[in-house]
Amino acid sequence: MARSRGRVLQLKVTLDDVAPPIWRRFLVDGDDDLARLHEVLQVVMGWTDSHLHMFVAKGRSYGEPDPDFDDDVIPENGVRIDTLLRRKGDALRYEYDFGDGWEHEVLLEDVLDEAADQTAPRCLAGARACPPEDVGGVPGYEDFLAAHADADHPEHGDMVLWAGEGFDPEGFDVGEVNALLAAQ
Repeated sequence: MARSRGRVLQLKVTLDDVAPPIWRRFLVDGDDDLARLHEVLQVVMGWTDSHLHMFVAKGRSYGEPDPDFDDDVIPENGVRIDTLLRRKGDALRYEYDFGDGWEHEVLLEDVLDEAADQTAPRCLAGARACPPEDVGGVPGYEDFLAAHADADHPEHGDMVLWAGEGFDPEGFDVGEVNALLAAQ
């Protein structure tokens, strides 16, 4: 992990419409751009960066514009995080996998000054495992959890094979996340 270059933002990301909630609290450099925030979100949440994504803030969409479509997506490269998240309570939306429709709230919880000697990015806390990729969004994840947990469910074997024996929907390891962040 590199020492922060400037203000450090403490963010909390929460996956929408999943109960109990799946969330992470983490630090990023405020002067990083949205492309870097996307990379960090992929790691802290546990996604595999296999799908398209977009940020929405203040009525504008940011991401990787597609030259084949005439849309209003602003390139995320070079858009500093701290230009969109300035004060405690500011938030933006992060959408991942437009097919499954995973939507996240990214909330600015605190702004730490450079004297705080924080390193970023770094995960501080979190709860619950990330859903498997391509599970079908919130409804598919609910079906998956029911089948995975019930050995008598007709799809139990397929779900265990697909997600792996060790999948624990309650599992989250902050140390593992920080090791992945350090390796970036």
